[in-house]
Amino acid sequence: MKTALVSALLFCALALSSPAAAQQSTINQTIAGTRLDVSVTGEVTRVPDVAIVSAGVVSRSTTATGALQDTADRMSRVLAALKRAGTEDRDIQTSNVNLNPEYRYVENQPPQLVGYTASNNVTVRFRDIRNSGRILDALVAQGANQINGPTLTVDKPESALDEARAKAIAIGRARAELYARSLGLRVARVVSVNESGGSYPVPPPMPMYARADMAQAKTSIEPGEQKLQVNLAMTYEL
Repeated sequence: MKTALVSALLFCALALSSPAAAQQSTINQTIAGTRLDVSVTGEVTRVPDVAIVSAGVVSRSTTATGALQDTADRMSRVLAALKRAGTEDRDIQTSNVNLNPEYRYVENQPPQLVGYTASNNVTVRFRDIRNSGRILDALVAQGANQINGPTLTVDKPESALDEARAKAIAIGRARAELYARSLGLRVARVVSVNESGGSYPVPPPMPMYARADMAQAKTSIEPGEQKLQVNLAMTYEL
C-alpha cells in the first residue's frame, strides 16, 4: 500500500513537470542592468486600391407587392450594369433588403396606411478606383437612387505593414541607444517586443446622395494616400 502511494506521488510530480505543464507557466526574464521600456510606431503610406460603395434602390407603392417588384426590377438593371462594367460576383454583396409600411397621421384619428417603401442595397468593391465614378454614374442611370461612400482601403496591406514593422523596430533601437548614451550606458539586449496590432486608419465614407440629374453628372473619385501603422512596445536592458 505504501509503495503504491509513493508511485502515485511520483507520477503526479512527473506530470507537473511535463512540457504541457511548463507551457502554462509564466517565464520571467531577469534584467541585470537598467530596464528601458519604449513605445514606438512605424508608419508607411500607400495609395488605396479598393473603393467600397453602397448602392441601392428605394421604391414606393400603395401595395407591398408593388414596392418590392419595382425595387427588384430596378436592382436587376443595376446589377446588370455592374456586370457589364466588369465587376466580379465576389465584389458584389447584398447588404440589406427592407419593406416598411407608411402611415398618415391625423389628430384624433387612427393611423391610416397609405403605402409601402421597399429598399434593396448592395455593397460593391471597385478595384479600379479611378473608373469607379463612371460606373456609379451608370448605376444611377439604371435606377440606383441611393449611393453612399466611398470607403477607400488597401486590399492587401500585409507587405506594407511588414515595412512599418521594420521601421518601428529601427526607431525603437535608435531611441534605446539615445537613452543609453544620455545615461552613460549602452544597449545590452532586447528583452521583449510586443505588437499591439497593425492598423490603417480608414476615413469615414462621405455620403454621395443620388439625384435625379446625376445621370448627367461626372463623378470623380480620387484615391489619395493612406497611412498604415504598427505600434510596438519594446523592452531593453541597458
